[in-house]
Amino acid sequence: MTIVNVIKERRTIKKFKPDPIDEKELISWLEAASYAPNHRMNEPWELLFVGPETRAKLNHKIDFGGAPVVFAVLSKPADTPFKRDENVMATSCFVQNFLLAAQEAGVGVYWTSMGEKTQNREILGVPEEYDVIGVFGVGYPSDIPTVKKRTPITSKITYLA
Repeated sequence: MTIVNVIKERRTIKKFKPDPIDEKELISWLEAASYAPNHRMNEPWELLFVGPETRAKLNHKIDFGGAPVVFAVLSKPADTPFKRDENVMATSCFVQNFLLAAQEAGVGVYWTSMGEKTQNREILGVPEEYDVIGVFGVGYPSDIPTVKKRTPITSKITYLA
């Protein structure tokens, strides 16, 4: 499978099989994700794995589709707004790498932004100066949505003189 196929076949999964995810494989996808571009090699991402009690407190509307693994990805604070933005961008690249590594292995991911809400930040114990990039459910898909039509990229291109 080519990387272009992996990118085009990746979907947001909202319903998972109960089959467990092998921890060594999960760590290998996260390790691959850590090769994301990041300014000054500061590796601004941090991970919080969510256990059953915390998951219940988060009270996600579909319980992350029944995913066997749930974790949050945080972006470390920075001393200037510009560096904060760089950290958020780098951490988003980390997430994309993870999504693609999981997709290649036949594993799906549900990405929700619910972790940024004040109540959920408190449940997760996220310090005020950190950004929550997302809370992720990870597992083997029981249902894979069909591809949605995309806007032709040529309509998004502007050529500057």
